[in-house]
Amino acid sequence: MSAALRAAWRVGAAAARGRAGRALSQAASESGGAEGGGGSGSREAVERLVRAHPVVVFMKGSPEQPLCGFSNAVVQILRLHGVEDYRAHDVLQDPDLRQGIKNYSNWPTIPQVYLNGEFVGGCDILLQMHQNGDLVEELKKLGIRSALLDAEKDQDKK
Repeated sequence: MSAALRAAWRVGAAAARGRAGRALSQAASESGGAEGGGGSGSREAVERLVRAHPVVVFMKGSPEQPLCGFSNAVVQILRLHGVEDYRAHDVLQDPDLRQGIKNYSNWPTIPQVYLNGEFVGGCDILLQMHQNGDLVEELKKLGIRSALLDAEKDQDKK
């Protein structure tokens, strides 16, 4: 990641932590917060979804039929990089999940992208990572070779 993007991510990650540096899921369960239950929007349920796969997207609609332009942009960026194996969760189908993911990340908008259980950001951050090459590097850390690398090789041969 670029230094500026890393700094912005650290600020977002720090905001997503509870009192005294404890994870929000831990702070909520200790304080008996309403999100501590077992519903689809609970911190525990969201945590399981975020960690269930190396690439997870919370979006409006599905990859086959995104229902907002920002969700569509995230899907297109992943397609450009050849990322086809990822988990997508339609927050429009579950209002509890829609609010739960916003609480979990402390990020107010959808879509939200997670790589290896780490919150990356929304469409704007993913687009910036795509444009500056950071996404290629982050995917490489997950063992995913970006299709753009192959496209560059093909271009160099011409």
